Amino acid sequence: MVDMKLEEYSGRARQAEDEMLAQQALASIRDKRFHALGGSVYALYPGADRVNMIRFITALQTISDYLDNLCDRAGVEDEQAFRQLHLSMRDAVDPSVAVADYYAYYPYKADNGYLKALVEECRAAIAGAPSYPLVKDKILQLVALYTDLQALKHLGKDRREEKLWAWAERELKDYPHIYRWEFSAAAGSTLGVFVLFAAAHNPQLEEVEILRLHSAYFPWIAGLHILLDYFIDSEEDIASGDLNFTHYYKDPAFCCQRLSYFIDRSVAGSMALKHPGFHLTVVKGVLAMYLTDPKAISVKNKPVTRKLIRKGGAAAVLYARICRLLRYKGKL
Repeated sequence: MVDMKLEEYSGRARQAEDEMLAQQALASIRDKRFHALGGSVYALYPGADRVNMIRFITALQTISDYLDNLCDRAGVEDEQAFRQLHLSMRDAVDPSVAVADYYAYYPYKADNGYLKALVEECRAAIAGAPSYPLVKDKILQLVALYTDLQALKHLGKDRREEKLWAWAERELKDYPHIYRWEFSAAAGSTLGVFVLFAAAHNPQLEEVEILRLHSAYFPWIAGLHILLDYFIDSEEDIASGDLNFTHYYKDPAFCCQRLSYFIDRSVAGSMALKHPGFHLTVVKGVLAMYLTDPKAISVKNKPVTRKLIRKGGAAAVLYARICRLLRYKGKL
């Protein structure tokens, strides 16, 4: 179903009048479809409506990936424009607000309703989650952090780091056990939004479960997710001069130590949740998916990769074998 929805969105993207917007929309779907495919694991969350989950996850992840391209690949370095674009993510998870003019400060504008259609797709899915009002505030908090990160990390090299660290330092008072780049990485994950939306399908959802989900996912599972993504891209980003949060670790050994700590906290947080087996599968699956990427077994990365897979235990080793097979068959 994910592939079917992505094909639908591709068809809509091709209708954009502005060629730059069409190109970036199509490229984001073509090159990042594994984000939606990976996120769709939350359609298996106990008690969630699978069709509704895939509808929401695919649409929101497509918005996220599209905006990432617009901020990164179109030659624009305007914080105001980036924040305005990301109002689409806020609107997607808050049906109570009127949709904004997302391209108001962006040089390219004519998408033939592509972005608003994705927003409306998310809103329609929210109607199928009876306890959504209970998770809405936490989801909006995560989307606000995601927006801050995206608006700052895509600025020019001469100012992005200063602004990122000033933002992260303001937020770190509530997260004393992590570094500012680890907080920034956690802000870049959509997994916390997906799990809260999945939980919202339970009509008897309780506040204590919401708080536990949020604290397990942010910053731990979310941080592990994005730090692994940066870890496998490390050498590539050095060559291109792109921002990479794992470059702030003093050496590979310290990087391995910190990622191991995130694994420990992710596992501990998962064990405290209502469906621990599901969340542990997500954690071990994230390890397997990223650490079987060809970039993870480069000469530089391989020693850390091996240690992290072993840290994940027997399940992570098994999932890694499955991921390698899927990669060999071109399915991943």
